[in-house]
Amino acid sequence: MKKILLVFMVTLSLGYAKIDVVVSILPQVDFVKQIGGEKVNVALMVQPGHSPHAYEPKPSQMKNISKATLYFAMGVEFEKVWLTRFTTQNPDMKVIDTTLNITKVSMKSKDPHGHHHAHNDKKGLDPHIWTSPANVKIIAQNIYNALVAQDKANEGYYKANLDRFITYIESIDAQIKNILKDHKEAKFMVFHPAWGYFANAYHLIQLPIEVEGKSPKPKLLAKLIAKAKKENIQAIFTSPEFSDSAASSIANELGIKVMKVSPLNPKWGENLLNLAKAIAKH
Repeated sequence: MKKILLVFMVTLSLGYAKIDVVVSILPQVDFVKQIGGEKVNVALMVQPGHSPHAYEPKPSQMKNISKATLYFAMGVEFEKVWLTRFTTQNPDMKVIDTTLNITKVSMKSKDPHGHHHAHNDKKGLDPHIWTSPANVKIIAQNIYNALVAQDKANEGYYKANLDRFITYIESIDAQIKNILKDHKEAKFMVFHPAWGYFANAYHLIQLPIEVEGKSPKPKLLAKLIAKAKKENIQAIFTSPEFSDSAASSIANELGIKVMKVSPLNPKWGENLLNLAKAIAKH
């Protein structure tokens, strides 16, 4: 009787064992939970209020790496330094490239002098792929594939969650298209050019303020102000992770608003809708 009870308890515990996963940025927490649901434990590396361009995990976070089964990589800058260290610490942890099958675009832009500048990524590619709903669908599929490969027994559960999440993503996309239907080629000014995929998806143009990751000097700032006046810019978007002194200077000169919009907002769908509404002046 005791043996039967022991086997039952072991079987029960295995059936409810969760997959320990680690993600790099906040939006991924939602992506993984939407698909993995109650079958996963999700640990976050880049904590709220920090930038993934130069983040260093805390010792307590490294404990999550030690017990993780999967790491969902997003291609953000801090992974270039830390992923190797993570896999050294936990060789059994599988690193899943959630950017698989996504075509990255250039993060190069022109300053008022007409010179091209590449931002942050050494290859000049924009890592902010999750700002496009179409890309989020691909990310979701990659997460689903990895969870099923790890936990085939719950494939049906993950598939139902994936289908539900895809429906939500398509709803967000449809709403944004409706909001921006009369704003093709609309221009919006940003401090950090993190919205390239969003702009491409909805035929918009983002005008970055920073040059090579730095705030513009006074002479260049004057040119940016002139450009903003010429383009009739109505709002400037900055991220809480970056200084917005230059953006504030331009906004004050033009009498317009500086809006805080972070690509790392965990409510990514609502975040994209708010960005679209601001551009459309709804």
